[in-house]
Amino acid sequence: MKPLAPSGLLAPLQPSAVRLMRDKGGNAAVEFAVIVPLMLVMFFGMVEFTSAISIARKMSLVTQGLADLASRYASVGDTDIDNFNIIAKTMLTPYSATPLKSTITELYIDPSTGVARAQWSKGAEPRGLGSSVHVPENLIARDSVTTAILPNQYLIFSEANYLYTPAVGYVMDKAGFTLSEKSYMRPRLTTCVIYPTPAPGAQPNCPKS
Repeated sequence: MKPLAPSGLLAPLQPSAVRLMRDKGGNAAVEFAVIVPLMLVMFFGMVEFTSAISIARKMSLVTQGLADLASRYASVGDTDIDNFNIIAKTMLTPYSATPLKSTITELYIDPSTGVARAQWSKGAEPRGLGSSVHVPENLIARDSVTTAILPNQYLIFSEANYLYTPAVGYVMDKAGFTLSEKSYMRPRLTTCVIYPTPAPGAQPNCPKS
């Protein structure tokens, strides 16, 4: 049986339809339009993620630097702590230091309970006098025989928060998220670091609130 011939109306369109089916000239443009948005999201997401990781690492340096600076003094005043914070902000270069909130606190560890309490606290978010602060168990010195907590233990505790706001809002939460770090160090020159700096000739005792 012979196949039916195309109708007179469709016959002129048949060669054009065949050429259209064989034409692949627009494939690249279509693929480009589909892939580019995904590539942009991946690119900006990687940039934001890398920036957040870099700031988090610098935050660790900030808290270590603050604790290290304060632990090198026998006593500190407001000017000293202001200078420490200026140095801390410099450590964040090239990132903005505006979102940084840092605090330095001296802790006294009660030998009878092992609870660490704030003796003084200065910074963006100071802790209340006598408020308790968690201290890792391995930082509390104990007698090697009796395992009793040794007396007269003080720690310089530094903590910092940084509100990271992404430059491209559709990759991460536009409101941003908070990066936090903290460090502990023992006073180096004396049993404790006195605040504020005592008057000349005064012999202050380490507080035990």
